[in-house]
Amino acid sequence: MIDDAFEIPEHALVARPRRLRSHPALRRMVRETTLTRNDLVLPLFAVPGGGVRKEVSSMPGVFQESIEKIAESAREAQDLGIPAVILFGIPSEKDAEGSPSWATNGIVQRALEAVSKAAPELLRIVDLCFCEYTDHGHCGVLTAEGDVDNDPTLVNLARQAVSLAGAGAQVIAPSGMMDGMVAAIRDGLDEHDHEGLPILSYAAKYASSFYGPFRDAADSTPAFGDRRTYQQDPSNAEEALREVRMDIEQGADMVMVKPAMPCLDIVQRVWSMVDVPLGAYQVSGEYAMLKAASARGWLDEERVMEESLVAIKRAGADFILTYYAREMARRLR
Repeated sequence: MIDDAFEIPEHALVARPRRLRSHPALRRMVRETTLTRNDLVLPLFAVPGGGVRKEVSSMPGVFQESIEKIAESAREAQDLGIPAVILFGIPSEKDAEGSPSWATNGIVQRALEAVSKAAPELLRIVDLCFCEYTDHGHCGVLTAEGDVDNDPTLVNLARQAVSLAGAGAQVIAPSGMMDGMVAAIRDGLDEHDHEGLPILSYAAKYASSFYGPFRDAADSTPAFGDRRTYQQDPSNAEEALREVRMDIEQGADMVMVKPAMPCLDIVQRVWSMVDVPLGAYQVSGEYAMLKAASARGWLDEERVMEESLVAIKRAGADFILTYYAREMARRLR
């Protein structure tokens, strides 16, 4: 029991931070980090067929959608004030090279046309990789030993980028973590009169276990092995910073860190180092965890959704790719 004569030391009352937390309006006025709808990018998954809107079992609220449904989702995103979508495609057929990715009538090429008509104010970003398009599920052409052959893959990445640019892509986002990918894509775009098309590089993409549900959404699980020979070791930070610097030197206009929440330290360090816009991807596993815990009543979903996105913004991200983009835009509105 505290003695009745106990007195609080005078110096303990000099600073009272709680004064600035006393009223909701005051808290908003002095808030250091503000999340807006302009910070959000919505991922969409295009699949063949008609009338398809199939929920991804491991990602409640996320769907594989046929082209006309993609157009509807894009229009909804535009109406919600979301500035951009990033498109992923699952083709009807796959091969060892991933050639459906650069087909004139490819799944993302057709989705781009549909989105441009349905939501002309929406920025159209395209993911540039091969894991959805190869029959082996890896991110490029394979060597005889089964590893990704870096330099032949660069040729195909440039080919894919040019095809998507011609179909109406407004930002090219290479995610395969190939050495020299930004330079190869930049050269390919420039040679085909796409000098004005920006590149958003997945510059610091870790070989993360948080990508599991995405592989359900994109049908991109490797048939064998894993991606640790080309994606970064989660134990390394300096390596990520080197990769970011290299991609900027090669011509990246924007860079990205993926995943976001397990790598907030990397987001902050990249933010303090670069002078180009920085994105962060709140990946499928992050989303699925919050969804699962909220479904069990362990978390307040709206509040943890907002808190997680604010944390990514606070760490330094200029924009966030998130499956919560629609829900967050509604909450902010």
